[in-house]
This record gives sequence, structure tokens and C-alpha cells, in this order.
Amino acid sequence: MKKTLSILGVVVVVAAAAAIATVVPAPKVAVAAALQQRQGDAEHGAYLARVGDCIACHTAKGGTPFAGGLAFPTPMGKIYSSNITPDHAQGIGDYSLDDFALAMRHGVGRKHGRLYPAMPYTAYAKLSDEDLQDLYAYFMTKVPASGKADHASSIPWPLSMRWPLAFWDKAFLDEHRFQPTAGKDAEWNRGAYLVQGLAHCSTCHTPRGYALQEVDVSGTTDRFLSGSELDSSSPINLRGNDDTGLGRWSADDIVALLQSGRGPHSAVSGPMVEVVANSTQFMHPDDLKAIAVYLKSLSPAPQNGGSRYSPSDEKASDSTLQMFMAGKANDVGSRMYMDSCAACHRLNGQGQTRVFPALAGNPMVLHGNPDSLIAVILAGSRLPSTAAAPSDLAMPPFKWRYNDEEIAALATFVRGAWGNHAPAVSADQVARIRKHQEN
Repeated sequence: MKKTLSILGVVVVVAAAAAIATVVPAPKVAVAAALQQRQGDAEHGAYLARVGDCIACHTAKGGTPFAGGLAFPTPMGKIYSSNITPDHAQGIGDYSLDDFALAMRHGVGRKHGRLYPAMPYTAYAKLSDEDLQDLYAYFMTKVPASGKADHASSIPWPLSMRWPLAFWDKAFLDEHRFQPTAGKDAEWNRGAYLVQGLAHCSTCHTPRGYALQEVDVSGTTDRFLSGSELDSSSPINLRGNDDTGLGRWSADDIVALLQSGRGPHSAVSGPMVEVVANSTQFMHPDDLKAIAVYLKSLSPAPQNGGSRYSPSDEKASDSTLQMFMAGKANDVGSRMYMDSCAACHRLNGQGQTRVFPALAGNPMVLHGNPDSLIAVILAGSRLPSTAAAPSDLAMPPFKWRYNDEEIAALATFVRGAWGNHAPAVSADQVARIRKHQEN
């Protein structure tokens, strides 16, 4: 009976929305008429595609570049990225510049209508007309066409209907182009343009609201880039907090991480491995510096912000090292650390600079949500091979070696050692991440 009522409720809501759908008209031409005569710069467009890391989402594992087919799990079912090669039948070969702009800035495609916000058009809306046209020139003239058909989503009807997304766009899409901030120099504004726009950093690093919208896409509040909880991971706070953010990092530290995947305070893992491998390692040093300058200008996030807790005062401590040296590591977590982690991360938790990441003061370790830390312990991780650091060093997975209670004990130890003061991890949290990885 409850199931029947639930289905009826969905049908009623859909029918009611359909009756008023006409109040949200489709967006019109998005590119200034004067640019229609401009010749796009395809070489610059290729660079911009790198900055946006378009290949990561629009390429299935082992598939043709930009031909789509990569699966994205959602609570309602899987959706798949689309073919954005210049094939006329299956890709975007028949897109005009205006069509391309409507998809990039407004989330409206010619083939499928409204696009799911998994496509970060809320960030791409900030792109300049010139950059948008250069991207268009690249995809139309430099990307090999592929006739691979798009994969249908597994979202059931009526939830699979896309026109209700018009209401989501009406509520949450800011269609304004990026405007330089008065009083800030060109470097800062360039960094802001890249972070807020094409690099779409907020897609992962900004908290989400009740409708899964980013709570701030323009950097106007201190919740922007304050860390989030997303798809059983916990992207870190990129603001100025000393504990859970980048407060202790220098601009050069940030540049080093984006160039090589390694830094003195941490190393990339999870989706950031692909970001560095596909995108940031190829970015111009001036652009990386501009990003770092912008990020370093961000004030600390408020207490209980994206990271859900605020340590009183994270300070390095040698008490954990002294415990190990005195042979007093008697609890399960510390013994597991000595057995499986200390060889690389060291007894003092400092690791080896740019080789094995430090765990003391590591923002991922200190995040209020331990999902990313649990995921790395379970599945392991491999650093990207980059021009700046070609060795793709790997951490082995421990999901077959330890059960949920043991992984929880290890994670809890790491989050409380060497001056770290993050909350404990439960076996239930580990079980949830293990199940997510198995699916």
C-alpha cells in the first residue's frame, strides 16, 4: 500500500509540474553576435579542454577519447556521459556555436534536451565568449569523430524525464559571465576565473544543498570550496583553515601538488589523480600560480562548515613517536599501523616528502567525514605519473587483509595520532564504503 501511494505521489507531482512547465522557457542564443564572425583558436581550445579535464568524464575506461559512455552512479540509477566528438550522427558535429554555448552554459543539448547537472554547466556558465568559441573550434576541428552511440541511463520513468530539470536550473543556475573583482590584480582574477569556471573546482569541493546544488558557485561566501561529502568520498576544504584546509600550505606547495600530484603536506588520491594526470600537470605555470594565489586568498571556513567539525587547535606532537619507540603501541590501530603503514609513512607520520604523503596534519585525514581516508585504506591508491614526478608509486589495498572493525581501528588511530584530533571511525562507516566500492 505504501509503495502504491509513493508511486501515485510521484505521478501527481510529475503531472502538476508538467502543467506549469511552460513558465520556464528554454534559453535562447548564448553567444554575442559580434563573435559569430571571429575565427576560433583551436590550439588554445585544446589547452582549455585540458584545463576543464573534459576527457575524464567523456571517455569510458579503455574507450575512444571524448566518445562518452562513462557511468555515473546516482541514487536513482546510472547516467552516462555523452559523445562530444564531431560525429554528425552520434556526437556534436551538427552543433552550431550557439548550440554548443547552450549546452556549456545552460545545460541544454540538441539530442537530449536538458542535461543532468553532473555536467558542470553551472561553472562553465562563467566562461568568456572567446574561450567558449576556442573550445568549440577545438572539438569541431581537432578531435577525431566517433560514431559511438550514447548509452541510455538506467533511471526509471518517470524520474528519467528531463524537462523538470528546467526548474532546477531556474532555481540554481547563475548564468552571469565571470566579472573581474575590482581592487584585485590580474593574477588573482585569472585564478578566480579558472577556479570558478573551467576548472570547476567547486563541483567537488563545495558543500551541496537539499536539491544537490552547490551552495555557492561564485565564491561569495565562506562555504565556497569548504569541503564536501560526495559519492562516498570527502573532498577536502580548499580554504585557509590550518587544520582541514590549505592554511599551512604555501602557494608553491599548491602548485607542486597540481603539477606532480605530490606536495609536502599531502598527495592526491581518488578523482584528483585523474585531474592531475589529465589536466593540471599540463597547465601553464602562470595559470597554476594564479590558482594558488586565489586559493590562498580565501578566508578559513566557519566552524562546522564543509568538514563538519573544527579541531580546537591542531598541533604537531611527538607523543605518538615516543609511544612507538618505547614499545607501548598496544591497541589494535597502532599495531596495525606499525605492521602495514610505518614503512612508508614513518613512525612520526611525516612520510617522505614528495614520495609518501605525511599523515600528520593531512587535510584528508583531518576531514570531519572520513570517507576518502577509508576509501584509500580499502582500495589503495596510485600516484599519477607526471613530467614533474614520473614514478607512479602505489599504496596497496587492505580490503582483503583487514575486516571492517580493523580498518576502523586503523583509521581512528591515524586521525588521532601525531597531534591529529579528528573524530573516530566506526565499522559501519567502513562497511558502507566497502559496499560502495564493490558496486
